[in-house]
Amino acid sequence: MPGLFISFMRTAVPLVAGWLLTLTASAGLDLDSTAATGAVTIALALAYYLAFRLLELVGQRADGTALQTIAGTLLGWARPPAYPRVEPTLGPVDPSAYRGDSTSLS
Repeated sequence: MPGLFISFMRTAVPLVAGWLLTLTASAGLDLDSTAATGAVTIALALAYYLAFRLLELVGQRADGTALQTIAGTLLGWARPPAYPRVEPTLGPVDPSAYRGDSTSLS
């Protein structure tokens, strides 16, 4: 369950930041269309997320520098979420089992 909270925060913080940046950008403008405002909000949120995610990756490649921590914090969580690796549990498929005979494909 902690992964859900972390991924939620890493999505919510850039969206809120995009909204705040939109409010700042539209402070002196008279925008008539709410659709235009929504598009600008999404564009700014995506740009915000992309910029700080790239900085986080640069920091990660530099063996966990302060850049990674700062960029991660500005995304809502200081570290990227770690998802468990799932190993496949199925073995190889024997095609002869599906043909109804015991001959092999060799």
